[in-house]
Amino acid sequence: TTTVRWNYGTSGNVLVTIAQEMGYFEDEGITLEIVYGTENADAMQLLSSGKVDVVSNAGTSNPLQQIASGVDLTVFGGHMVQGCMPVVARAGTEWNGVEDLIGKKFACNPAYFAFTGAVMELGYEDPLSAVDWVTYDSYNDALAAVVKGEVDYALMGTGQNYAVNNMKDVEIVTYQGDVMPNYSCCRLVAQTDFVKNNPNTIKAILRALIRAQQYYEANKEECVKLQAKSIGTTEEYVSAYMLNDHYIVHVDPLRNSIVRAWGILDKTGFLSEQAKEVDINDHINTVLYENALKEAKEKYGSEDPEFYDRMMKFYEENDL
Repeated sequence: TTTVRWNYGTSGNVLVTIAQEMGYFEDEGITLEIVYGTENADAMQLLSSGKVDVVSNAGTSNPLQQIASGVDLTVFGGHMVQGCMPVVARAGTEWNGVEDLIGKKFACNPAYFAFTGAVMELGYEDPLSAVDWVTYDSYNDALAAVVKGEVDYALMGTGQNYAVNNMKDVEIVTYQGDVMPNYSCCRLVAQTDFVKNNPNTIKAILRALIRAQQYYEANKEECVKLQAKSIGTTEEYVSAYMLNDHYIVHVDPLRNSIVRAWGILDKTGFLSEQAKEVDINDHINTVLYENALKEAKEKYGSEDPEFYDRMMKFYEENDL
């Protein structure tokens, strides 16, 4: 396959943007056909129905829940290791750690496993009852609830950083990445048959994105401009999250974090009963990424040896 139907939602994907702008996909003989969906659920429906080949921005819990329900998907890479997702509260609110959520109203979907996992690490076997989880239809509604005092804390999306940073009555108390480092945000997912039938296409995609990551890490200011143009917004909006250290993009599949997420979602009841019969490792392909990384290093490693050494070390720490 040389034409790949790709969904990355409305928030864009900086590595895809770079790979397209710099000609890395073209170098690999890959043409992307972008298929838009407005919500994560739309992306999963597009993927499971075969209307797209790759989804890159639908998080981790969504694909895992699909796999648990019997949809045969494979994670073969990543987009964001951590989104820059702040937890906000009214100005002046004290924050000592996750323990401050206990018994409080927290505007956050408990399927966000970083928080339920962190609460369990405190010793609470049932994190769903230890915190008063309140779910809203949008981050803006959750933010309004904080302002009105209807909830104590609220989790925001990466795209809310600019707005929150410019509010006087609300402040950021922590980030999801501080609560659970490398929690696994957005994964690269495809139907398992697509991965099995098109290994060279998958490796070509990964090589292009690895080169894009190298460019991103060396040229973040320039990438802010590229991404702002790509998603039709201001550079100030993009800078608010992209230049924040909590925002981490990486092509690595992140096997260990996915396995951890699967366990948390299972313990908290967010996976179907069929999950007991599924070995999540069967739905994570790290071999194609490892080979793509070796091939990219062999061909482009001299351009930035330290980058490729870091990539290999990260793979060894997070996938083996």
